[in-house]
Amino acid sequence: MSERRRLAGLAYRMTGSVAETEDILQQAWIRFADQDPAQLDSVPRWLGAVVTRLCLDFLKSARVRRETYVGAWLPEPLVAGRAPDAERSWIVSEDVSIALILTLDRLSPEMRAAFLLRDAFDYPFDDIARVVGRSPETCRQLVSRARKRLVGSEPPPDGAPDHSLPIVTAFWHACRSGDLQGLIDLFAEEIEVHTDGGGKVPAAINVLRGRRRAAGLFAGLARKAAFPPPPVPSLYRINGAPGFVTREPGNVLQTTAIGIRGDRIVAVWIVRNPDKLRHLAGLVEGVA
Repeated sequence: MSERRRLAGLAYRMTGSVAETEDILQQAWIRFADQDPAQLDSVPRWLGAVVTRLCLDFLKSARVRRETYVGAWLPEPLVAGRAPDAERSWIVSEDVSIALILTLDRLSPEMRAAFLLRDAFDYPFDDIARVVGRSPETCRQLVSRARKRLVGSEPPPDGAPDHSLPIVTAFWHACRSGDLQGLIDLFAEEIEVHTDGGGKVPAAINVLRGRRRAAGLFAGLARKAAFPPPPVPSLYRINGAPGFVTREPGNVLQTTAIGIRGDRIVAVWIVRNPDKLRHLAGLVEGVA
């Protein structure tokens, strides 16, 4: 089971897709069933190489779809309870944080694969070269460039439940009641709001930056809704960050993940694209 968690973490960080992660793992295990483990130098590394190649195939085939994607893109949300069981513990690891997935998504598929295999799984460069189809020296350069790009990324927000619960609760009440000043007080100056509707449901096309613009968005949505603020829904861990799974007006399923640093909200990641939420049908709480 620990090997499956490791491979799932690799596939998800490569693809950003829960559905593709499951499909890729299934394909990898089918291929492994045809092998004689005694003939493999290392079963974990063999499986890691197969999963990575399958991820590269998926990313190449998905390139055109991503280039024409409508609005902001976010990974499919990984949702777990506040105390997930051991089998799904990789879901709340900072290694699958939304901020990290978005940073990795800016790398080329080969660079992403080389970086993850080297830094996350300690593969030798000769093995990485065989997986990505480049020379060992080129793979060294890919990993080096990836590290440099990741240096500028901020550390993951604080997701400790005891610390985040009061802030998340205050955010819920402020955004649902349209409390503009309350939202401004909760938000960091550099806050980013990402809303992924995939062109299928209403969502902001661009990433909103700055606390006044972000606060204005949520306050405006509250005014349009014109219904009493509902009670605070159950708190989940969404890619390790605190958040909610709700059913919004218009029967739109939505996940809201909240990035917190210190006592301020630095990011809000909202996924509304129904294609990315099919695996969450059982975690719905109504709003209207």
